[in-house]
Amino acid sequence: MRFTPVAELPGLILVEPTVYEDERGFFLESYHSRKFAEGGISEVFVQDNHSRSVHGVLRGLHFQHPDAQGKLVRVTRGEVFDVAVDIRVGSPTFGRWYGVVLSAENRRQLYIPPGFAHGFLVTGDEADFLYKCTVHYRREHDRVLAWNDPALAIPWPIAEPLLSPKDASAPTLAELEAAGVLPRYDRAGFGHPARVPG
Repeated sequence: MRFTPVAELPGLILVEPTVYEDERGFFLESYHSRKFAEGGISEVFVQDNHSRSVHGVLRGLHFQHPDAQGKLVRVTRGEVFDVAVDIRVGSPTFGRWYGVVLSAENRRQLYIPPGFAHGFLVTGDEADFLYKCTVHYRREHDRVLAWNDPALAIPWPIAEPLLSPKDASAPTLAELEAAGVLPRYDRAGFGHPARVPG
């Protein structure tokens, strides 16, 4: 199992499992607490989610604040273009994003720490997307950032994706910052967002 910190956005970690494969099929460890801790991911995960989406669906860019969630994401069927955006006010990389292809074929996982917005676009026929969360989902703190914010300039592979009404009307990063609903960068917490009541 290999853990590769993403140089462009400290805190993100790309995980590539060791795969044992033969004519019968394959086996891999998708999660192992000791190995993940040694690889830099020591958080405790409290919730697992599974979504299925058809070609062209874009889900995101989602985040939770307060009670920011860290996420460990992967694809078990199909392929997606997965994106994480640093939305921590005061962070040296505020507003920067990282994108990677996750697929059933490459079996990669991406760890996204608290304080990042996350989304994905289904580029294959259909995708099963699985993710582990470090904090339970809270509907009242569920927020969304515009997938097509011109300030982010994310080159999504599909120009006109299928969106939920919530995602289609999401505010920009500047609007969210002005509204005071973004996490703040906490240098003492190794870049994790400060937990701000509200």
